[in-house]
Amino acid sequence: MLTSSRPVPTYPFEPDAATGSPFFSLVRSAGELPYEEDLLLPHRKAYYLLVFTKHTRGRHWVDAVPYVRQDHALYFSGPREVLVKEEPTPFWGTRLTFTEEFLALQQNAALRHLPLLENPQNGHELLLGAADEAVVDDLLTQLEAEHRRPGEWQHPLLSAYLTVLLTYLSRLYTAQFPGGEPSADQRLLRAYRARIEERYRELHEVGAYAELLHISAGHLSEVVKAQSGKSAIKHVHERLILEAKRLLFYTPQSLKEMAYDLGFAEPSYFNRFFKRETGLTPAEYRASIRKMYQ
Repeated sequence: MLTSSRPVPTYPFEPDAATGSPFFSLVRSAGELPYEEDLLLPHRKAYYLLVFTKHTRGRHWVDAVPYVRQDHALYFSGPREVLVKEEPTPFWGTRLTFTEEFLALQQNAALRHLPLLENPQNGHELLLGAADEAVVDDLLTQLEAEHRRPGEWQHPLLSAYLTVLLTYLSRLYTAQFPGGEPSADQRLLRAYRARIEERYRELHEVGAYAELLHISAGHLSEVVKAQSGKSAIKHVHERLILEAKRLLFYTPQSLKEMAYDLGFAEPSYFNRFFKRETGLTPAEYRASIRKMYQ
């Protein structure tokens, strides 16, 4: 059973044990068996997590999707996904974490727009060939060395190495999840999706997002439909459904609490919306998904 008896918590970034850094951490592991009870429960992390596996086993979940962990792979997530591990297992590899504040610094600002971090395809696993693994491992070695070398040049060098690493991984991401250089219309679609991610709980109408983007609702709807094959309002509805499914799967929240949390004026509106979009009522979905994963 993967559900929790409490609402999904968000775990803050813990300062690096070796350096005390409040926004960046890199830890190598050589077969240790970590046991952190809370991580076996559904949770979010208030930071980016990249885990490079040389050898591992077990299974974890990202937004109710299971991943059987493989050797020579990268597993990654951002601050919004719901994560859970099924059991503690030995791990050989590297765990790299950094915060959104780190990306907000001037020299790192562009990094948040890399495909790996924007993750438009909602992927959370990259398989690394031998050549790619060698490049990644070398960059991690450089990052680790600089991370443990305090001084005025530490941050610029950490930023430089991290930029190369994330850019290289973004190239692998776009190869595994194909897509080209974005056009102006594609950038508008990305901006629309980003605004939805920020405001979906309070804004449920396309016109409200068009205002935020300083364009007409008609133009936004036309571009979104052409670029994604889905109506603009469908994107809003899909984000609401995704969050509703997360809450139904991972939390004991009542349907009334959930409806208000997602910005619905009345629980009955939420119930009808969910049934229209999924074919099931929220209660039916909760019962079926929990039964499936017991």
